Amino acid sequence: MNIKTFEHILEVTKSLTSSLPVLSSIFETERRLTDDVIAQLKAIGVFKMNFPKSWGGLELTSAQQTQVIEQLAIGDPAVAWCAMIGSDSGIYSGYLNEEVAKKLFTINTITAGWIHPQGIAEEVPGGYLVSGNWRFGSGLSHCNILSAGCFVYRNGTKLLDENEKPIWRVMLAKPSEYHLKDNWFTTGLAGSGSRDYSAKNMFVPYEHSFSFLEPHRSGPLFDTPDAILRNMSGIPLGMARAAIDYIKGLVDKKYDRSLSVSWRLSPRVQSVIAKCEIDLYAARCAVYSSLSEQWDALIEKKGDDEELRVRPALARHNAFKTVRKIIAELYDLNGGASIYKNESPLDRWLRDSYTICQHAVASDSILQQCGQYLLEGKSNNLFI
Repeated sequence: MNIKTFEHILEVTKSLTSSLPVLSSIFETERRLTDDVIAQLKAIGVFKMNFPKSWGGLELTSAQQTQVIEQLAIGDPAVAWCAMIGSDSGIYSGYLNEEVAKKLFTINTITAGWIHPQGIAEEVPGGYLVSGNWRFGSGLSHCNILSAGCFVYRNGTKLLDENEKPIWRVMLAKPSEYHLKDNWFTTGLAGSGSRDYSAKNMFVPYEHSFSFLEPHRSGPLFDTPDAILRNMSGIPLGMARAAIDYIKGLVDKKYDRSLSVSWRLSPRVQSVIAKCEIDLYAARCAVYSSLSEQWDALIEKKGDDEELRVRPALARHNAFKTVRKIIAELYDLNGGASIYKNESPLDRWLRDSYTICQHAVASDSILQQCGQYLLEGKSNNLFI
């Protein structure tokens, strides 16, 4: 499948989306995506989205990528989550020396892993000895490269940069070089296979590690380090779209006993649907307008880097929290029928919505850190 344009990838993604709901129970049971779905994501070009066109990649804008992820989330949130994580490959490759990057990555390389510094990288000749435990290796079961964030040490002492902050590097290695834990038994997003993993004195060559402060490419995907987070909002937005459409599909099948009318004619149902639609519309507009504004400003080299990150971060946080509220409202509207896993997808959407909101991008600390920038002109978060 030779896909070269955003319009084409979105079109074929919609075709895949329609086949995903019937597979959701399989993803949950197996606690991972099927190999066939991964192959289809590769064929579509999902993992090419961040690779440069000079490599044969798609080099999509952040807003375009978010639309692709949103479309996948309409079909299944776990598929969208793994696609979102796996598509970071093109971004990671841009933080490495070009020659090294081409040896480690192809345009269909899939990455997974926890980038925040939960491990120790002890300097040794030629690289690091890496030890630590990392969580949430989403897509670990089908990735080619597994990342691990570490603080750098020398002779047992944590190294600091010129600003007296610990040096943080991301280590890249094959999944087989880590110890993988089969512990992904969760409330929701079971199909993402987000298992924990660990290492003890694993050697990683220096050139197979990177810092988000030292990009080797320039442009909107590398001028600010938040690029790996920008398409995340597509997941909650797609989930909410699917949930609203599911409820709308029931309006001629369900009956409002208190008013003796069908759901289509029930003022109560009409009000809930209208409220959910405007909440989703407002959240979606904030996501796409902030991403487009940021992208344009980065292209034109206008604006402070932190300032450009604040609005997308706030819009992302709002999307996650708003969608959880929307799905809960629809779950309640549907009543007792919502609790049956085999009868209603609302059970899974509700569990998934609570699980995705445990990610750092949806934490209350994001509001504080954005507010810190808005009032103090600085933030302690590298991605804001």
